[in-house]
Amino acid sequence: MANILIVEDEKNMQDIISTYMQRGGHTCFRADDGVDALMLLKNNPMDLMILDIMMPHLDGFSVCKTARAMSSLPIIFLTAKGEEEDKLKGYEYGADDYMTKPFSPKILLAKVNALLRRFSFNPKESLNAGKITIFSAAHEVFLDGQQITLTYKEYELLKFFMTNPGQAFSREQLLNRIWGYEFEGNTRTVDTHVKTLRQKLGDEGKHIVTLIRSGYKFEV
Repeated sequence: MANILIVEDEKNMQDIISTYMQRGGHTCFRADDGVDALMLLKNNPMDLMILDIMMPHLDGFSVCKTARAMSSLPIIFLTAKGEEEDKLKGYEYGADDYMTKPFSPKILLAKVNALLRRFSFNPKESLNAGKITIFSAAHEVFLDGQQITLTYKEYELLKFFMTNPGQAFSREQLLNRIWGYEFEGNTRTVDTHVKTLRQKLGDEGKHIVTLIRSGYKFEV
């Protein structure tokens, strides 16, 4: 079904994650540290990465940041670091989900499958707004004719905005629609992603309008 990259330095944890991913029909690749993870990601087509933070040689935050320059594949942090600032840092670096240990392997598999479903393409759909063009068939975003790289959540957020122009959405609504009801974070995650999305869109970021004490809407 999908190629899953598991980046975890504890062998028994690797085994647990791999067992459940394989039960879900997925093929697993394993990396013991961040350096090996980036090498595997560079040389093999991956559909999703499950990433620890505290690892030898290169930590998970650095891996996530570097991976985002290489690929838009969904990334799930799976880590013992459960502080709010760690979660916010993870999302800022491009993670699409964040789970803390101890964890439920069944929930992890459900999150993996949900991300993979939402990552699937609709070849008939393309969206345009100002100088922004989304080609859903290829999961590509172009800004004034030049392709730009977005994280999976940034892409989903932009696509949702462009699909619903002029409609106001609270942070809670965006959190539920983009991250799902089981998401463990808070509404600051939305603000962080909107900030980085605006930066990547440059002048076209003006289309994402902040509503004071309310949320956001997309205006063309």
